[in-house]
Amino acid sequence: MFRYLLVLFLLPAGTDQILCSLPSGGVGYNAYSDERPTPDALELAGKVNAGLGSICRPNCPTMSLFRNTSAPNIMLVAGSGGQAKIVYKPEFFTSIYEIYGDSGVSAILAHEVGHAIDANGTARWIKATWSAELRADAWTGCALAKMNINSRELRSAFSALERYPSPSHPAWAVRLPVVQAGYMECGGK
Repeated sequence: MFRYLLVLFLLPAGTDQILCSLPSGGVGYNAYSDERPTPDALELAGKVNAGLGSICRPNCPTMSLFRNTSAPNIMLVAGSGGQAKIVYKPEFFTSIYEIYGDSGVSAILAHEVGHAIDANGTARWIKATWSAELRADAWTGCALAKMNINSRELRSAFSALERYPSPSHPAWAVRLPVVQAGYMECGGK
């Protein structure tokens, strides 16, 4: 399923750097507790992958997906050589799904993948004045367009992004036009 973007691997110890994290106020992250993702999470990550895999070439990062009860909701951990992993707390995905459905979970995943793509290079349509969070939002919009979701699912995806920002995200009024720009740039209507 993850032919292009998501490949399972282990990052070398000591080279990990958290690029984005949605805090939970819970226990600190323990990488030794990483487990295989659930089939549902893997399926949604595959849809994000399919949407962005053709767009980021040749700069697609090598990524993996893990679930971990010690994760701060969701986070992107970058390692050396363009490798990265997304680690999510299962309860976090469950809560998003119960309110926003698959499209909400996909939007949150796409934002993390957007950070990884951004770390490996950028597209011509990404504005140099955008912060790292806004560039990830633009990639999220692109992924949502490529996933070809309907208007109801798109509203749910936007609502999930608005509800779960990291402390470093700007206000939603600043983020929404950037998500929409990425969506339109990648063929959304």
